[in-house]
Amino acid sequence: MSKRIGIGLVGFGFIGKVHTHSYQSLPLFFEQCPVQAEMVGVCTSRPETAKRAAEQGGFSFGTADLEELLQREDIDVIDICSPNHLHKEQIIAALEAGKHVYCDKPLTVDLTSAEEIVAAARQRPEQYHGMAFHCRFIPACMRARQMLADGFLGELYHFRATYYHAGYTDPSRPLSWRLQKECGGGALSDLGSHIIDMMQYLLGDIARVRSSMDTYITQRPVTAGSTEMGPVEVDDYVCLEAEMVRGGRGFVEASRFATGTQDGFTYDIFGENGSLRFDMMDANFLYAYDMRDEEGELGGNRGYKQIECVQRYPKPSALPSPKLPVGWMRFHIQSIFDFLTALNESRLGTATLYDGARTQAADEAIRQSVAEGGWVDVADPL
Repeated sequence: MSKRIGIGLVGFGFIGKVHTHSYQSLPLFFEQCPVQAEMVGVCTSRPETAKRAAEQGGFSFGTADLEELLQREDIDVIDICSPNHLHKEQIIAALEAGKHVYCDKPLTVDLTSAEEIVAAARQRPEQYHGMAFHCRFIPACMRARQMLADGFLGELYHFRATYYHAGYTDPSRPLSWRLQKECGGGALSDLGSHIIDMMQYLLGDIARVRSSMDTYITQRPVTAGSTEMGPVEVDDYVCLEAEMVRGGRGFVEASRFATGTQDGFTYDIFGENGSLRFDMMDANFLYAYDMRDEEGELGGNRGYKQIECVQRYPKPSALPSPKLPVGWMRFHIQSIFDFLTALNESRLGTATLYDGARTQAADEAIRQSVAEGGWVDVADPL
């Protein structure tokens, strides 16, 4: 019999809806799913939006007061989908209330806050936690990690990784919390958190960074259609060179001004025995080049191999067929399944608040490098 796990969701914007859909999909996507997520309560900033969110998301109730979620005995997990600057207070409050925590990226807005979250989590080992680093749950990325762990590349030489969007190229797009320094964090926090986490997940921790940032549109309308302008306080683009603890180096870019791109999450990793290549817009496949393949006249057997990862998730994954094209929502479903399954087994899952803190440490070093120039060591937040 599946274990019931009560969910209290904080925030019902775009990502809150994605998380809600993922919880609701579990019994359909997994054969004999070991957990049953019950959508108990949702908290938003205003009573009227909370009521609408409860109706739309199938929650038992909606509220504008987080404390109402924390006091409910039928809520086991607090899922945090609020703006970045609210995460620390909400995570710590949830842990102190005896709740498990699942948090969307980034963990928070600075390293000090991340270290406070780590301390709170370590004081309560009976509470389990997860981060929505959903890119870890792309089958092709899961296969890349497996191949790297098996030594496919040999010694790492170098890599290049990008996360490109084009959503801010329109100068008439108005200001929002994402463009405020104390709330958002720009392309680095929004997109960089994912690609930095992926590189650390695949290649180990970053030792030090050397970085630069740009902001292309410095003033935007304060509201849609307004002639009143306000300052943009965050980066539109970040580029960094990273040296890895285990050796090798690479370049990482994040941009919300990559004109013409859609979801440009890519990486190329090069080593002594071969290379790996992945592109989110071609997410069904991982591309691998093996130097040990026979080279002969007209090329022999050398060349990039297209590994058909598609939706070959491990059991108990049941829907859809492993041969059908994979999609972005599926990655979130698998991420939440991983978290809840681990919780059910009284352990931490694949992505945790500690991983969020590691990414936050890299974020902090990148910003320090931009401010001071030159190389900056990445702190150990744990």
